[in-house]
Amino acid sequence: MSDHRLPPGQYVPRERPVLHYGPVPRFRPQQWDFRVYGITASLGEFRWSWPEFDALPRTEVVSDFHCVTRFTIPGIRWWGAPAAHLTELAPPDGSVTHVMVWAEFGFSANLRIDDFLAENVVLATHRDGERLPPENGYPVRLVVPHLYGWKSVKWVRAIEYLTADRRGFWEQRGYHNIADPWAEQRYFYQEEPGQGPPLA
Repeated sequence: MSDHRLPPGQYVPRERPVLHYGPVPRFRPQQWDFRVYGITASLGEFRWSWPEFDALPRTEVVSDFHCVTRFTIPGIRWWGAPAAHLTELAPPDGSVTHVMVWAEFGFSANLRIDDFLAENVVLATHRDGERLPPENGYPVRLVVPHLYGWKSVKWVRAIEYLTADRRGFWEQRGYHNIADPWAEQRYFYQEEPGQGPPLA
């Protein structure tokens, strides 16, 4: 269920802002695929075409979306493949501690494996009963409700299993490595020892 308490420093806007870095990619279903690779249990790579990915079992998650720019959108209904189910189909090795989420144009975000496997984390194809709009991540976006919105990567194409943490796109550019909105973990300078690798 959605929790309509607001994390510190957040507000509910009148409209639904849409923010992203760079252009909206064009979806080409015949060329699109989704991959899981890195330190898998088999050391192999897993791949789904768009029809195969779109046929994966789905679940509905209702959650609030907390943007690091301080707005919160309450009660969004997401429909998608649970991240935990994906790891059943493409098992990680027991040594995996983190994942890197890869999107179009080489965009990325890192997550601790426990954050990725949380019950309400999904690879969403629908929002509020309809296919995702292109500017909101169509055809697939990751939804990680318990972290700030930049971890909910749009236009996802791959999951890389890691045995050591590595900063993603925004994490390399001064954003907090963990991104818990309830602890107001917005920026790198707020990190405590052990919360992330050094900035390159």
